Parts: sequence; structure tokens; C-alpha cells
Amino acid sequence: MGIEDDFYATIKLKCGEELFCKVAASEEEDKTVLLVSNPIMVKPITTRGSITGYKFEPWLKTSQEDLFVINLDDVLTLSESENIEMIMNYQDYVRKSNQGNFQKLDRKMGYLGNVRDTKEVLEKLYKSS
Repeated sequence: MGIEDDFYATIKLKCGEELFCKVAASEEEDKTVLLVSNPIMVKPITTRGSITGYKFEPWLKTSQEDLFVINLDDVLTLSESENIEMIMNYQDYVRKSNQGNFQKLDRKMGYLGNVRDTKEVLEKLYKSS
């Protein structure tokens, strides 16, 4: 039959993982497979002020590939997404990850140091008092 048009979707796999990605369905001999592009996992994050945001992570963290084949038999459910905000965030994440263009944390963003360095500074302050 061939490959159907791409669309954005949330996929829930039978193993419990939930992915957001660009999907194309394809008929391969006697089975249907999904071609998923840049699949990501979305995790909600709530801050102290009850503000909820989202953290985007690659589905497979040790692979540099951007296209994967998933057998439709491994899919519990699939939902096409028309959420413009989610699609734009996904596209921005994919563009930045392809460019390796993630912003480094600095003092202006609230990053003060790592645990080891901070522990040393606090121990010095404690010993000098």
C-alpha cells in the first residue's frame, strides 16, 4: 500500500511508555508498521508555586537515530494531536537537538554550582565560623 501522510501523535505502547512524535503509517507485506520521527517522552514538572511545565527527553537516549519503526502490534493506543502549542514545542525541541543548540545553565538562570562544589564552600564556611 505504501506510506500514509505524516501527522503528529501521542503513542501509548503496550510496555507503558508514552511517546510524542511525527508518525507515518506504512503497510509492510501483511502487517502495519509506524515510522516515528524524533520520538520524545514528555514529563510534567510542577514547581513550588504550583506552576506546571513539561520536560522533553529523547525516547532512546543512547541512539543518534531520528527515525524508528514500531510494529502496530506493540501499540496500545494512538491519538493524533492537533495541539498547536505541543507541536510547536516539539518542533523547537527537535530543531535545537539537531543543532546541539541547548542553552547552558548560568548564574542568571539560577544555576549556582554543582553539589560537590557547593558542599566544599559550605564546609569552609562552617569550619571558619
